[in-house]
Amino acid sequence: MLDARKGEALLAVIDSGSFEQAAALLHLTPSAVSQRVSAMENELGTPLLIRSKPCRATPAGQRLVQYLRRSRLLEAEFLAESADSDAHPLTIALAVNNDTLATWLLPGLASFLIEEQILLDIALDDQDHTYTLLSQGSALAGVSSEAQPMRGCTVERLGAMRYRLLATPAFVARWFPDGLQREAARRAPLMVFDRKDALQSAFLLRELGLPAGSYPCHYIPSSDAFTHAVRLGLGYGMVPEQQFGDDIDNGTLIDLAPGKPTDVMLYWHAWRVQSPKLERLSARLIAVTRAALRQPA
Repeated sequence: MLDARKGEALLAVIDSGSFEQAAALLHLTPSAVSQRVSAMENELGTPLLIRSKPCRATPAGQRLVQYLRRSRLLEAEFLAESADSDAHPLTIALAVNNDTLATWLLPGLASFLIEEQILLDIALDDQDHTYTLLSQGSALAGVSSEAQPMRGCTVERLGAMRYRLLATPAFVARWFPDGLQREAARRAPLMVFDRKDALQSAFLLRELGLPAGSYPCHYIPSSDAFTHAVRLGLGYGMVPEQQFGDDIDNGTLIDLAPGKPTDVMLYWHAWRVQSPKLERLSARLIAVTRAALRQPA
């Protein structure tokens, strides 16, 4: 039987990144937190933490964190249903990409979250990397571009977010007067979300044969700010259709590669054994994406 206080200490260290911050969260001394984690490691016979800055879970620690988060959710849901539900809102940790958070996720789930008294604890990363957050135990479910389910999880195809390579008319006139050409793309500033973002680099490599690093880039790690920067003419970049709206139709933005959109297929990953509320959240999210995302023919 795992000791609940020791598990709580481990989660606090993982979530906060240090024994000192975990101690503040738990109203303990750092020494007491360290003793609880060390005792659990001794009981299980394996290291659970890499004591770095920030602290990270070992592979064994990641598996334990996954279990602890699920068991904590089940316990919290039981207590909420056994008492006044308004006094016990339930927190569910999700891993999503920034464009999903900035567009369809919250409008699609808002009424459900209010009705079910659910609080979200969202971990953000690129859609190619949210899968890692699940494997590390940082989230109980999430949106990813990875099609293969993790061991113990299920996966459901949600649909595709469609991106187009956009720029303002003034930007196009300055940098691409003859269209999207290789030499012009070597000089024109490109908008990139962050250094994990491969949407733009994959497109330029595929269409123009330009390798990453051969063109100047702005790095704007915010979905809304990224789109705003494109509208301001700072650079050109991939914008999801949920964000550019009618900008192409009214001439605010120009599609630099008409007929060559980039579709990113998204998948919903969740543990096979879920709490009832997480099951209902999964069902609502999957239903929402039927209208929010492009569905394969």
